[in-house]
Amino acid sequence: MTDTPPVAAAPGSSSHTFTLAAPILRGETSIEALTIRKPSAGQLRGLSLQNLLSLDISEILNVVPRITMPPITGAEADMLDPSDVAEIGGAIRDFFMTAGERKLLQMVIEQNTPKS
Repeated sequence: MTDTPPVAAAPGSSSHTFTLAAPILRGETSIEALTIRKPSAGQLRGLSLQNLLSLDISEILNVVPRITMPPITGAEADMLDPSDVAEIGGAIRDFFMTAGERKLLQMVIEQNTPKS
């Protein structure tokens, strides 16, 4: 994936769009980017929230076909580049950050940002 996504999402956003490191080939179509939507409760059915928040690969790959635009199949999710899976996992984790976690993260960023 690129360091600069085509659409930068704000933390806490309901979706994140990523340019894929390895595009998904579907026939003559090449999917270059995916939008990951914040999952609804129903889209999490049958998954372990603890495993998903721990960025368990199996849980990520199970939820990805339910929350991507354009929709991708489970087989396509299984073929994603590992760096794409890592970035998708980070987006999923972001969807579940609490206000306290966001505040703490912002404080850490501010403390470690060089002052000019």
